[in-house]
Amino acid sequence: MERYDKYKPSGVEWIGEIPEHWGLATIGRVSNIGRGRVISNVEIGENYGKYPVYSSQTENDGVMGYLNAFDFDGEYVTWTTDGANAGTVFHRKGKFNCTNVCGTIQPKNWEQIDLRYLPYFLNLGTRYSVRLDINPKLMNNMMAKMPFVIPPKKEQATIANYLDDKTAQIDTLIANKQKLIELLKEERTAIINQAVTKGINSKVKLKSSGIDWLGEIPAHWEVKKLKYVAEVKYGLGQPPRQKADGLPLIRATNVERGKIVDKDLIYVDPDDIPYDRNPVLKENDIIVVRSGAYTADSAIIPKKYEGAITGYDMVARVINADPIFISFCLLSNYVLINQLYLHRLRAAQPHLNKEELGETLLLLPPLKEQQIIVRHIEISIEKIDATISRIESEIELLQEYRTALISEAVTGKIKVA
Repeated sequence: MERYDKYKPSGVEWIGEIPEHWGLATIGRVSNIGRGRVISNVEIGENYGKYPVYSSQTENDGVMGYLNAFDFDGEYVTWTTDGANAGTVFHRKGKFNCTNVCGTIQPKNWEQIDLRYLPYFLNLGTRYSVRLDINPKLMNNMMAKMPFVIPPKKEQATIANYLDDKTAQIDTLIANKQKLIELLKEERTAIINQAVTKGINSKVKLKSSGIDWLGEIPAHWEVKKLKYVAEVKYGLGQPPRQKADGLPLIRATNVERGKIVDKDLIYVDPDDIPYDRNPVLKENDIIVVRSGAYTADSAIIPKKYEGAITGYDMVARVINADPIFISFCLLSNYVLINQLYLHRLRAAQPHLNKEELGETLLLLPPLKEQQIIVRHIEISIEKIDATISRIESEIELLQEYRTALISEAVTGKIKVA
């Protein structure tokens, strides 16, 4: 694309050169910065209305509920000050409320700033300003110090219009690919469900399982509780101290529908590990998420993570069955939906304990048949998993392109017409 005629150094490493006629200031110099207030679910429940309450979450545009009154009226930019989403920036317009983990921005001079442009710039820049510790933060004083590149307001509007159009196109492509992934995951689950509840021989003789919601099962299969085929134990309550060259700690964030993922993987000091808790993982151990949004999700430990340390979650070490077969059972609907999800929903905060996991009913064919079924599932889902992986890579490239496009536009590396 076309570039500007002349550039000058911004003096900020991540911004680089900017067009010569653009300005540079800090957010605090050009904006009035405020904050939301404490708003509880009780307040929302007792004063339900039509005005949105924005919080630290990013799903559903950050809306946590609605009140019958509003604290803000007009056009603002808000950002999340605390937690996992710290530094995420939104454009807000109209009557609304926001919680105390939201900061607010309005221009001191409305003739200088187009608020549709500002979130594009800030969502690029906040990654360099968020304080990363146990609880990531980007407080008001930190936001005030953030550098801000200021094109003429007319150019800001042109850039915002351009990015609105281009990012909408990219977001639509990403959404369509994510829907395809969900369909493929449903197909994958259906293959697993069929294999671990009926087997792979369509002519096998069936019998009643004795469980209403389960129906008939192969006549030669048994129904056993997980505690009779596996040792179930808790992981560590508190993580040891982190150490860059330490042992990997497997947590709930590393568990994703049957697989261990490297996302957010941390390493801990071997000298700080309470080995009397038996936290060392073996190949084919099964980690089960103990609490939170992903309660009851599980994954089997591959050989590359043998010797890793288990975090807060639970571990099932299979003794009297094929561990991979059991791992597929724990991912199936008859276990997840009909059993474990019922346990996790008994309280406001999803949770699953060792006793409940141990009581899980499993359908068990003879060991040799378990191994045959495992091979059948692995062959059947191999192509699906490869397709999902390819689409995820495509989404990652689209997201990288989206970020690069925004960066080039808001720092003036390209001239938007």
